[in-house]
Amino acid sequence: MRRTVILMVCALMLISTFTVALGSNGSHQSRMGGAITQSAGALFGETNAQSLNWAGYVVTGSPGSVTSVQTSFIVPSVSPSHGTTYVALWAGIDGYNSGTVEQAGILVESTHNSVIYRAWTEFYPAAPTYASWTPEVKNVITVTVSVSGSDVTATVNDVSTGRTYTQSVSASGYQLNSAEWIVERPSTSAGLTTLANFGTAYFGTAHTSSSINNYATVSGVSGAIGSFSTAVAVTMVSSTGGTLAYPTPLSTDYASFTVIYASSSGGSGGGHHGKP
Repeated sequence: MRRTVILMVCALMLISTFTVALGSNGSHQSRMGGAITQSAGALFGETNAQSLNWAGYVVTGSPGSVTSVQTSFIVPSVSPSHGTTYVALWAGIDGYNSGTVEQAGILVESTHNSVIYRAWTEFYPAAPTYASWTPEVKNVITVTVSVSGSDVTATVNDVSTGRTYTQSVSASGYQLNSAEWIVERPSTSAGLTTLANFGTAYFGTAHTSSSINNYATVSGVSGAIGSFSTAVAVTMVSSTGGTLAYPTPLSTDYASFTVIYASSSGGSGGGHHGKP
């Protein structure tokens, strides 16, 4: 998911201007770009931002300073929708105001006939690659992305079944200047897709009971999201400014949080189950 925060955000091949693009084979592209608005948050002093395609948390750093990110989350239950809708949950490095992405997670595609779950890794600008196994609803997923020596490695693991998918590439050329914990809606060549109704997405030890929490390593210092002064809380909004999904404040562990589905369209009615 290549990501770029669009001075709003977008991502599913996941795009780094915060803009996402889905390939014809369903590949997500996501890059994150610049946030539209930012203001000081009430809890832990994090900054708040709005994005067209991301909801969750970001920690920023100087180029080359971000060397690891990890998360645990629960695979959400998504019901078949009247139209085709998507949602991706992931953790990664880069994409927030950068043109590279190193990340891993799950992608859910919902239609009136079926719901398809996939696990993937991506090193944008290369296309994402997919695991041969299927993530299972309510199972705990862990993701780690780390730089070691000259390589960067991304791993997605279904803790409940023991199935793992790992990919490594050379770290050369990657900007390594942000860490992310995100719920995302992807896009196709026609534009952003409709966000699937995922209900509530649960991230972090307080919700998953996993030893893997929402941590990053920046400039050699490892810590929870809330331990970094550069933390950004990101709300996903529609092009008209309506809320699509939003993160809750960090838990007392400074790391765990949830992302709440609000609407597929950003209208005042909110909450209709995955309908366009």
